[in-house]
Amino acid sequence: MDNKTDPIVCFPGDRLCTSNENTIPGNGTYERLGYIYSSLAGIVETKTEDKNTIISVVTSGNKTNLPIVGDVVTARVEIVNQRFAKCSVICIGDMLLNRPLRGILRKEDVRATDIDRVEMYKNYRPNDIILAKIIPQIEIHTYSLSTAENELGVVIASARGLATSSNTYIPVPMVPISWSEMQCPNTLVKEPRKVAKIMSENALAKQQ
Repeated sequence: MDNKTDPIVCFPGDRLCTSNENTIPGNGTYERLGYIYSSLAGIVETKTEDKNTIISVVTSGNKTNLPIVGDVVTARVEIVNQRFAKCSVICIGDMLLNRPLRGILRKEDVRATDIDRVEMYKNYRPNDIILAKIIPQIEIHTYSLSTAENELGVVIASARGLATSSNTYIPVPMVPISWSEMQCPNTLVKEPRKVAKIMSENALAKQQ
């Protein structure tokens, strides 16, 4: 590794190099079974002290274009079950990522209240686009997400829509009709969602 070359970006759990008596883990890394791994998403840095090479991972200033705790991200819901929703993080703020990152939204992080009563499929469906906040990670390689705040939740959802002459269905953007429900403008079918307040204020105002 050479700090004069392009920065090396890593993710939690990435194997960085072998560990030996002269190559040791520093901040943001750990040693396991003879290898040094990253415990953070960031940039790999090396420095030499007393003939030892110290391998570290830094995230200062979020210069890695990777999310850090507290960042608001845009994600696409991929899979929903009773306990969590698997997501693909596609934006940090208004910055589009070059490749999606894995995220997980657990049942207990969907809302701030009535957590025990949360039913995942009544809040999110596959292909929903959501706003979420990055919270401390529980799993390596996967960012933990929260939508507990009112401003977080679904911003885009699509209904199946009407069949065309070729007997295919065209997705139709749904509109929010409350903080917990969206509706297809064509069929008027309603579906439950955890609607992001920031997205739906204007739409709701028009319906009042």
